[in-house]
Amino acid sequence: MATITVRSIARLPLQLLFNREYFWYLALLLLIGECALNFLIINKVAYTEIDWIAYMQEVKGYLDGERDYQKLYGDTGPLVYPAGFVYAYSFLYYITNNGRNIRLAQYLFEVLYLATQWVVFAIYSKSKKLPPYSIILLCMSKRLHSIYVLRCFNDPVAMFFMYSCILAMLNRRWLLSSVLYSVALSIKMNVLLFFPAFGVLLWQAIGAWVTMAYLFVIVVIQAGLAYPFLSMYPESYLGRAFEFSRVFDYQWTVNWRMMDEKSFVSPEFANALLTGHGVTLLIFVVMVWAKGTVIIKMFIDGFRNRTRILSADEIILPMFTSNFMGIVFARSLHYQFYSWYFHSIPYLLWYSIPMYLRIGVFIMIENCWLTFPSTVTSSWTLLVCHSLMLVGLLTNGI
Repeated sequence: MATITVRSIARLPLQLLFNREYFWYLALLLLIGECALNFLIINKVAYTEIDWIAYMQEVKGYLDGERDYQKLYGDTGPLVYPAGFVYAYSFLYYITNNGRNIRLAQYLFEVLYLATQWVVFAIYSKSKKLPPYSIILLCMSKRLHSIYVLRCFNDPVAMFFMYSCILAMLNRRWLLSSVLYSVALSIKMNVLLFFPAFGVLLWQAIGAWVTMAYLFVIVVIQAGLAYPFLSMYPESYLGRAFEFSRVFDYQWTVNWRMMDEKSFVSPEFANALLTGHGVTLLIFVVMVWAKGTVIIKMFIDGFRNRTRILSADEIILPMFTSNFMGIVFARSLHYQFYSWYFHSIPYLLWYSIPMYLRIGVFIMIENCWLTFPSTVTSSWTLLVCHSLMLVGLLTNGI
């Protein structure tokens, strides 16, 4: 009996790493470790001010009664985020003593970090493709910890609701997923990168008419949240909150340092990236996401209410890939944008890169995001890693 017990204990690490029945035991251990690690980071590593003060200045203008987005400013420039951001950071403004209690804000972002990890773990637990040990990689990013608890950026707030949207999709809660998607969009519009896959999946899962109804719900939520601004200064709000023509500063780019600044800011470069993104997206829709059916048939079936049950991986993979395509063709990636797709990297690596290269690619991507300021070498490395993953996703998906 003692021998069996000893063997069981000896096998426990392997069970945790490879046995899906032990997934949540491993996840719980990682969350406990993350809780302790983030606490240490907050108390031992100096906080770095980048955008927090600007966020507080922007929402203070709103709290003081200003509704014209053209007049809401912070030290880093004008307010360029939708209304959900204003409400979220107004809450943080109040709870942190007008933004002065930075340490409390850091602890709140630790809670956000842990909540996001739990949601992402739940997403990974639904997959039939990845082994449990893959979630260890989700805890291995120095840059991500910094983005959350040493910077308090708004990107993680939006991504929490976006990942919650995907989890709701996996649980067949399509209306809830639409609501969560709209909430995420109201905080930062980068979640539009998920929309192509989101729309295609809704169309297949619930049909055309319900899809259109839920898309209307998304629009209504956006309008409702933005009503205080839209009712008084609609052009100002739409021009700032959803400014698609904005050109990011060359000095902060992570992904295109190999280009000179003149080419980087040129309309020709922006149009080339947009064209590449559109063509690649069309290829994935036709050849990968609609695999097994003709795209026109899928479109018509939606109107005929011929739905189908989607597996977990048929939901996760398109959602993560849709967002990743936007990352690959982004005109500029700033350091906080790493939170837009970091949690999807292990999953996408398993679908795109041979086993013996996965950890190496993961480390190279992380190193690129840790290189500050970015260099020609780090940008080329990031582009090569992204390209290998994108090509692998396409070839393995056809």
